[in-house]
Amino acid sequence: MLPKTRSTPVHSSAPGVIPVTITGRVRNGSPIGAEPDIAPAQPSAATDRETRRERSRRKAHRSRLHFYAIATVAVVAFLIALAASNTAQVKVNWVFATSHVSLVWLVLFAAILGWVLGLVATASFHWRTRAPRRQHGNRS
Repeated sequence: MLPKTRSTPVHSSAPGVIPVTITGRVRNGSPIGAEPDIAPAQPSAATDRETRRERSRRKAHRSRLHFYAIATVAVVAFLIALAASNTAQVKVNWVFATSHVSLVWLVLFAAILGWVLGLVATASFHWRTRAPRRQHGNRS
């Protein structure tokens, strides 16, 4: 598709302003060069200032994010240290057999199993103690 520009340069009186805009319709029927209905880019002087409460909330949110980042790094470092210090092979006695596994995998398996069982127990308690459903025809 060829560009819709003039071959002779047109000079604008204001620097940085394109002097000629293309108007008309594109193939899909939408107008070109039409001014969009948007709000002004600069807010009024009364709404652009941040209140004390908003600033306090923003700073508290930033502090919480910093805390979460530091806590995440600390947990990851702890897990790496745990894995590095527990590389010995241990004997695991099952009901019908025994096996030798690395202590790291045993601890990781136990942690994941405990987490999943905790989620299942919480969901079970929530499901059993939820409020009874209302009948659609019974409005009391």
